Amino acid sequence: MEWGEWECLQAQERSRETTAKNEIYIGPKKLTRFERARIVGARALQLAMGAPLLIEAPVSRSDPIDIALLELDSGILPLTIRRTLPNEEYQDIPLKWLTQA
Repeated sequence: MEWGEWECLQAQERSRETTAKNEIYIGPKKLTRFERARIVGARALQLAMGAPLLIEAPVSRSDPIDIALLELDSGILPLTIRRTLPNEEYQDIPLKWLTQA
């Protein structure tokens, strides 16, 4: 294999990796109900343990689950979902990508 062919193969591989990083290729293009429940539960636990709020919650909403739902619906949670396949392949997907769908 010559040097020019090697560079061409490397460029193709890099473009394939870039495309794969910007696409959701494991699971649905939106947040599943199970992922939503897991995120709300984890964030509600954080809030119950004293984590700072990421939004200004109305006085009428003091329950950690309600506040976690508000934060999720507003799209400001800095979380990443890891979706795995049975062959242990996985993809980390930013939560913002899944809430926009």
